[in-house]
Amino acid sequence: MESQSFINSIISNFQAGGIWMIPIAIALAVSLAVSFERFVRLFLHYNADGASFMFEVQKYVLANDLDGAIRLCNGAGRAALPKVIKAGLQRSSRDDVQIQNAIDAASLEMIPKLERRLPYLALIANISTLLGLLGTINGLIRSFAAVALADPAQRQAILASGISEAMNATAFGLVTAIFTMVVHSILTNKATKILEEIDEFGVKLLDLLSARKFRHSSEKAGQE
Repeated sequence: MESQSFINSIISNFQAGGIWMIPIAIALAVSLAVSFERFVRLFLHYNADGASFMFEVQKYVLANDLDGAIRLCNGAGRAALPKVIKAGLQRSSRDDVQIQNAIDAASLEMIPKLERRLPYLALIANISTLLGLLGTINGLIRSFAAVALADPAQRQAILASGISEAMNATAFGLVTAIFTMVVHSILTNKATKILEEIDEFGVKLLDLLSARKFRHSSEKAGQE
């Protein structure tokens, strides 16, 4: 019963907010869609436990099983870090510059995927606030214009209706903007964290492969 009353209250407030509630609702729908898609991508598809993954890669490299390390990367699905590490492993027989170039190229390929559509959320937050402000101004203009021409007995009701429209539009715009800004911050921090792991473990992989080459060259020199 309470939930039904709450829903009816939301519908009533939405209707009282005037025409500007519709574009704000569209902005909220777009925000929800983009947020859901980005959450799935960043927290499920592109995410990986960097420290644990790199520990497994290190074991394969130290055991001189680079194919095993590449298979480990292939088994990680669409995660961002394994794709970058795989690019470096596939160039492990080359010099350090070429390995670094492969890691950099794979990193640059992942950056747009991680940051895709995130600027839209910041834009939606700003637009929602401005749409709410437009709704406020529209409600006040309509209210005062009607009051100037209305019968004295109706002025109070007309003024109350206009103020209700203004306040509901403002509240809905702010709620949409606040929600979108919070989600944008969470998703941006997650994308930044994944990129930082890519940079960190890319450098560690290069150091690991360099140490492996040095060890093998030392062993060959000792055998000769």
